[in-house]
Amino acid sequence: MGTPTATERRELAFAGVARQAAMVRAGEVTPRELVETALDRIATLDLQLNAFRIVFAERALGEADEAGRRVAAGEDLPLLGVPIAVKDDTPVGGEVRVHGSNAHGDPEPVDAEFVGLLRAAGAIVIGITRTPELAAWPFTETVHGGITRNPWDLQRTSGGSSGGSATAVAAALVPAATASDGAGSIRIPAACCGLFGLKVTRGAITSAPAQEIFGGLSVYGFLTRGVADAALLYEVATGRPYVAAAQQDPPPLRIGLSTKIPPGSSARLTRDWRGAAESTAELLRSLGHEVTEREPSIGPVGLNVVARYLAGIDAEARALAHPERLERRTRRLARLGRAMARPAARARRLQGADAARVNAIFDEVDILLGPTLPRSPLPVGRYEGRGAGYTLNGSLRFVPFNGVWNHLGNPAAAVPAGFDADGLPLSVQLVARHGEEATLFSLAHQLEVARPWADARPPVS
Repeated sequence: MGTPTATERRELAFAGVARQAAMVRAGEVTPRELVETALDRIATLDLQLNAFRIVFAERALGEADEAGRRVAAGEDLPLLGVPIAVKDDTPVGGEVRVHGSNAHGDPEPVDAEFVGLLRAAGAIVIGITRTPELAAWPFTETVHGGITRNPWDLQRTSGGSSGGSATAVAAALVPAATASDGAGSIRIPAACCGLFGLKVTRGAITSAPAQEIFGGLSVYGFLTRGVADAALLYEVATGRPYVAAAQQDPPPLRIGLSTKIPPGSSARLTRDWRGAAESTAELLRSLGHEVTEREPSIGPVGLNVVARYLAGIDAEARALAHPERLERRTRRLARLGRAMARPAARARRLQGADAARVNAIFDEVDILLGPTLPRSPLPVGRYEGRGAGYTLNGSLRFVPFNGVWNHLGNPAAAVPAGFDADGLPLSVQLVARHGEEATLFSLAHQLEVARPWADARPPVS
């Protein structure tokens, strides 16, 4: 093996998790070359993008050399030598969990169990990605860390709250990054950045050492360019056979097309985003699936989602070492959450009844298909200097389709669906019954083969 050229390193960066891991096993590339490639790209591109809060360059190179020795000794782990990034709401042992804020305390004593599973599979944590303060917003802009930008258009947000992870993966600074989803925070940035993003069924991935995350709304997960990469990572994190699922087409499915804005939302669905859902429906019909228009009985669930979300912000704020250091907007949001304590408790009690009513749609269909977002990524700075109420109302208009599935616990995936007239990514959301992630992986794989997206590269990459 010679030293990779600049072109070879660029292609290596875009190869993805599964391909990088296979190349390490085959001796086609070393873990050190993978880590050096990622570090070089971060150094070159992240001044424009601001995806990373901290990069562990020296440590990652040391771990890469150790991984190289393990490869030479014949070890065979699914992620051995592959660099990944971790979102800054997730404990990394020995590092401060900043959570987009100046209100943090001491370094975390241990990794989240979720991160430990990745390390045990051979992954190398190369750095920590940015998030909005307390993961509160669908854009990643903070007083503490500045603006994280979308590599498809630097004047657009990469979404939130996993915005740093999405930017890092879309620009191929790393092949994958961890994320979390409390009201769409995996799916929203996936849609903004042209990525595949899956929120698993509640409880499918451990939240330890925490008993639950964000009042039980949030789950850990990943952002990747392709379906196979996500399947490998989720298999490591859950022990379930998702790699096999992502290598085969599903049987013919009953798919419900749902484009109605949920009750209570003042969002408007733009022509491009409606068209993305409708064109995907046509593609699925051509692939042998039965697609009909169906709308779930969502009713007032949105009110329960908002109550739980606000209470989650309050709980996160109260757990901080220095809550007085929070941004003023976040402090006011937390006060709103405190006032919502009783409605949030009631919402949790109603979770089962809400799930039974809404999920009755799955007696008629196997999958729900709709837009992931109603419109293209927000311009950066749209809510700079704005108060909590104004920002909350604007944010809710940007993300009407996502939070309900956190409240109900269903798995839901954001799947790339082409580009709008301005060259910005479009995305559709696929929702399944509890525990049916394998169906989502198979269907997303089928869509990826029929309408490939992973080779599309943003201007800043």
